[in-house]
Amino acid sequence: MFDGTEPIYVQIADHLRAQVLSGELREEEQVMSTTQFATTFRINPATAAKAFSGLVDEGVLYKRRGVGMFVAPGAHARLLADHRAAYVEQVLDPALDRAEVLGIPMAALLDHVRRRAAATGDGGASADGASADHPTDTDEVNP
Repeated sequence: MFDGTEPIYVQIADHLRAQVLSGELREEEQVMSTTQFATTFRINPATAAKAFSGLVDEGVLYKRRGVGMFVAPGAHARLLADHRAAYVEQVLDPALDRAEVLGIPMAALLDHVRRRAAATGDGGASADGASADHPTDTDEVNP
């Protein structure tokens, strides 16, 4: 499972973040202990502990003494905001820069986004791209 080029503790933390983000792990839900994690995935318990410690520092997990680790309240919203901001910075902004270099008008890009939204069932967007489910307030996209 953890066969990427990054250190295993980073891969573990990324895996747990993805589980929280997807809703597979919910807020206040207990996560596997570091010992269970180490046994299940055949890794050093110190490696699992390092990943969990980092997630505690980030506010994704918290520890209940004598009970175990749990997903922190607000972890999903925090991760979602972080990922949205990273998406805009790492994906959307460079794509818009490239479109400008290629001479693609912003109106053409917006039309494409609207057609795509309609085709995927997210056709409730207004002219400014907002809908009840997807506001365009910059705080929603880029906190």
